[in-house]
Amino acid sequence: MSGSGLQKFSAALLDLGLECRVITLPDTTRSARDAASAIGCEQSRIVKSIIFKTLSSNTPVLALVSGSNTVCMEKLGQIHGEALGKADADFVRNATGYAIGGVPPLGHGRMIDTYLDDDLFAHATVWAAAGDAHSVFEIETGKLLAATLGTQAAIKNLSQ
Repeated sequence: MSGSGLQKFSAALLDLGLECRVITLPDTTRSARDAASAIGCEQSRIVKSIIFKTLSSNTPVLALVSGSNTVCMEKLGQIHGEALGKADADFVRNATGYAIGGVPPLGHGRMIDTYLDDDLFAHATVWAAAGDAHSVFEIETGKLLAATLGTQAAIKNLSQ
């Protein structure tokens, strides 16, 4: 294993009792397109982990979005019950313990309110970042929902 992000994430998988295939690729997986190309799967099977921050309480909210979609921040805020804003790199690292481009959907050391894009559930398994920009893991979509204690929701931007 290379990189502290990957090591920390692998330890989190063990702590959660999840057995997932983690792979490190020679090419970057920072974008959904890059990840899908490197893995050899449909872009819609890639999970984008996007952190937003609530505007009034300044807490993180995690959107897990199909790689072919974008998030409708207004819709997500309505579902969450609080207006959201974009989070900068420092906020993301402080909230998750990982750098943008390698943020996994779980294993953050603290619970983050998490919402999973409905479109992810069209696939039995999905691929997500595993702690750094070169590592990914495959997980059953239902297990991802359970492990994150997340909420399945219609959060994609319909005007894409």
